[in-house]
Amino acid sequence: MTATGIDFVALQVRDLTSAADFYERRLGLKRAPAGPPGAVVFATEPVPFAVREPLPGVELPERPGTGVVLWFECGDAQRLHDELQAAGVPIVTPPADGPFGRSFSFTDPDGYVVTAHSR
Repeated sequence: MTATGIDFVALQVRDLTSAADFYERRLGLKRAPAGPPGAVVFATEPVPFAVREPLPGVELPERPGTGVVLWFECGDAQRLHDELQAAGVPIVTPPADGPFGRSFSFTDPDGYVVTAHSR
């Protein structure tokens, strides 16, 4: 038996409502029609993405996800950067052109570092 690839990504968050609102309002993600209790699933493709309440016994550190790199593809990374910056979202790395197109990184309300890129 072998794994075939990433099939679902979820971030455990401190405040489910705030996190879901951030990804919906700031990144433009659309909620999937259904999801499990304690989670908000977004209709992202090809891999579904969700934010969820922490599993029992999980205490989130100040900066969760250290060492994990999460990338979202978007239509216009520069425009998204400008909108997030204007909204006061902390920018970790400014926009730059690289092998995956234009990209930049920011932190979400829980401190996860997220990279957005456009080809």
